[in-house]
Amino acid sequence: MNFDFSDDQKMLKEQVRKFLADKCPMSVTRRVLEGDEPYAKDVWKGLVEMGLTGTAIPEEFGGLGLGPLELCVVAEELGRVVAPVPFSSSIYLAAEAIRLFGTQKQKETWLPKLAAGEIIGTVAISEGLHAAHPGNIETAFAGGKVSGVKQPVTDGSIADVVIVAVNTGGPNSQKEGEQAISLAIVDAKAGGVSTEEVRTIDPSRDNVTMTFKDAPAEILGDKQGEGWSQLSRILDGAAVLFAFEQVGGSEAALEMAREYALERYAFGRQIGSYQAIKHKLADMYVKKELAKSNSYYGAMMLNDEGSELTEAASASRIAGSDAYVFAAQENVQTHGGIGYTWESDCQFHYRRAKFLALTIGAPIQWKEKLVSRLEAKNAA
Repeated sequence: MNFDFSDDQKMLKEQVRKFLADKCPMSVTRRVLEGDEPYAKDVWKGLVEMGLTGTAIPEEFGGLGLGPLELCVVAEELGRVVAPVPFSSSIYLAAEAIRLFGTQKQKETWLPKLAAGEIIGTVAISEGLHAAHPGNIETAFAGGKVSGVKQPVTDGSIADVVIVAVNTGGPNSQKEGEQAISLAIVDAKAGGVSTEEVRTIDPSRDNVTMTFKDAPAEILGDKQGEGWSQLSRILDGAAVLFAFEQVGGSEAALEMAREYALERYAFGRQIGSYQAIKHKLADMYVKKELAKSNSYYGAMMLNDEGSELTEAASASRIAGSDAYVFAAQENVQTHGGIGYTWESDCQFHYRRAKFLALTIGAPIQWKEKLVSRLEAKNAA
């Protein structure tokens, strides 16, 4: 059994890395973080011109028609450079939601534009600090319109199309005491949608409170009431892709720490020669490799639509979050006092690691999901 990428996928990886190394150094992330840009438009334009926004979108809808594995390759390279672009919101989430569950008409309407980078998409699920579940979604859909408030919504201020988790009224036929949840497609430029900035630990990524007031919308797919199962599948796929971003970030943070440990001297010796630093680097490497193994298994399940996708995605998400947060923290520690300064680039990995750990649900939620699935399988 081969758990490695193919030669073509490795070639894609090299091309993406070369482009990002040239067009998206840390100075670009700093520019976005310190300035007023919601994202790096020059980097986004380059990704679009390379066709990467259409990586997993079928050719009939204007994409490259590749697949999840190629998307994983791109995700890892975006994570390495802490890219300040809306790729995850638009491609991992919005485009995948429409590709998986949209009607033919919905696919024809939105996928070509997403693939060509003409529009940016996102999803709106959470309604505050509490974890979203079918019993607490209050944003409502009725009469072809959506009303409610979602917070936070990543890349919400720049999104043209939003996939919104909505309460469509009536009981959930699957579980007593829960409401029927659907996913709705909202054209953010058609009116009835307003946004307000939300400050987060990572200002290089746009986040907003999004308010819908009788915003025109249509249900994703053919039927109402299937939104929660649809959302679970979308998030499982996104979890694997985010895990690859986290693996890329972990690797870059480790390399940054290692390079500094080899060039910084204290008491006449490289600090990398001291056991305390060696142990830090070794621990970073072990966690990164564990996350990588889980991510590869998640990629295999995602590519094959395997029966263990949920378990693999949860494990990928948990290990990826743990590895990246740990690597980012230890990178700062390895740099010592300078690592805490505004001038240091260590902050970008720390910010992004913390941000990604909360995107699409905190690790504790994925741990609960994994345990629930394993318990259900053992009881069967």
